[in-house]
Amino acid sequence: MPTILNPYISFKDNAREAMEFYQSVLGGELTVSTFDDLQAAQDPAEGSLVMHSQLNSPSGLTLMGSDTPSRMEYQPGTNFSISLSGDDEAELRGYWDKLTDGATVTMPLEKAIWGDTFGMLVDKFGVAWLVNITGQPAEGAPQA
Repeated sequence: MPTILNPYISFKDNAREAMEFYQSVLGGELTVSTFDDLQAAQDPAEGSLVMHSQLNSPSGLTLMGSDTPSRMEYQPGTNFSISLSGDDEAELRGYWDKLTDGATVTMPLEKAIWGDTFGMLVDKFGVAWLVNITGQPAEGAPQA
């Protein structure tokens, strides 16, 4: 699978509605996983919120989105990041290593609960990046 570069949008309690709207605009297949689906809800009231969603359009466009839990800052206008994802570990780790130059790492690049290797940072220009290296799903984890 080639590496994919795409926008990742954060929402406040309406990610499902937004992503379904974008699906109606762009077409394609939408997958949605909630915090409960991935057993990652720290606040039971937020279990039904979207932890990750991905829309793949027939023309090759990819858009990802999620809800922002109350424990994390949400500020409209800065609620997006750039996502790099794929299965070429050497390529993606190389991008990660270069992006960390002068960056603030907000989540180290390490094994995530969904089985992939995942990390987040804000680069020296203030741009938020997500890196996800596809791996084997964790045992018992639902697949998106």
